Amino acid sequence: MTRQFVADLHNHTTASDGEYTPTELVRAAADLGLQAVGMTDHDTLAGLDEALAAGVEAGIRVMPGVEVSLRFRRPYFTGTLHYLLYIPYTLLNDHAFRQMATEIFSQGRGGGLVRARVAAINEIFGPEGQTPLLQRPLTAEEIEALAPNVTRRHFALALSDNHGLDKGQVSQLIGNDSPAYVPSGIEPAQLTPLLHTYPQLVRVFAHPAAGSYPGESLYNEVLPPIEIVERLLPEFLDDNVLGLDGLEVHYPGHTPEHETLMAQWAGRYGLIMTGGSDCHDRVARPLGVAGVSQSELAILLNRLTAANGE
Repeated sequence: MTRQFVADLHNHTTASDGEYTPTELVRAAADLGLQAVGMTDHDTLAGLDEALAAGVEAGIRVMPGVEVSLRFRRPYFTGTLHYLLYIPYTLLNDHAFRQMATEIFSQGRGGGLVRARVAAINEIFGPEGQTPLLQRPLTAEEIEALAPNVTRRHFALALSDNHGLDKGQVSQLIGNDSPAYVPSGIEPAQLTPLLHTYPQLVRVFAHPAAGSYPGESLYNEVLPPIEIVERLLPEFLDDNVLGLDGLEVHYPGHTPEHETLMAQWAGRYGLIMTGGSDCHDRVARPLGVAGVSQSELAILLNRLTAANGE
C-alpha cells in the first residue's frame, strides 16, 4: 500500500521515554523515505540539537518540537493532556528561550511535581485543611530524602512511617480519586508566559480523540474520552492562556470516524491539521504509521515561517 503521508510529526527518543536515540530516529525516518520527521520529546528540548545535526547528515528535514504535559483538576476531569509546540529553528539558538522553557517544563516533573503534590495534600489534609488527617504539614524534604526519583510509594512510606497513617488513610491522601491528587505536568497558566513571550511557537493539541479509541490500544493510555476533551477545548482555544494553531488529526489511536470529526473541528476553529505516529519504540509504537500530506506539511512550514517573521 502506498503511504499517504510525507512527514511524521510526533515522535519520541531516549531524551524522554523513547527507544531510539535522536540520531537513530532521524535515520530511520530517512530510511522510510519521509521528507520530514518531528521530534517531540516529553517536556524537554534535550535531544533537538543532536536530531538537527543528524537531519543534515541524512538529508531529511527535522521538525523540532516538544510535547508539553498539562495537568487539569476540574470537577469533571483530573488528569493530564498533551500539547505539542513546534519550534522555529531560530528559537533554538536563543538561550533565553531555552532557559525559560526548561525551567517551566521542569515544574511538571521531578521536584516541581513533588512540591505541587505536597502542597495539595497539606491544603486538603493538613492540620488546617478541609479534612485534617495530618498532625503536622507534610514536607517535600521528607519525601525526597527517601529516593532520588520519587514515586507514589515514597509518599506512602513517608505518610505511614513519619505521620502514622494507616493504609486506608494513605490511599485517601494519594489515590487517583483523592481530592488532593495532582497529575503530572504543569498547570496551563504556568505555560502562558512562554507562549506570550515567544508567539512564534506553533501550538497543537495532541491526539485529542485517542481517549475514545474503542477496545485495547497502546495509544489511548489514560487519556479522557472525547466528550471531556470537547469540554476543555475552550481553555485551549483561549489565547490569554494557551491558544491553538493546530489539531493533531492523523494519529494511530484515532478511528476513521474520529479523524473525520477532528478534521471538522480543525475547519470550524480555523486550525491547521497535523499528524504523527507518536513513536516510542520499534515494535509496539513504531515510526511511520501516521503523518501529514504534502499540502499539510507546507501549511505547517508556512505557519512556522510566518510566525518567525520571515
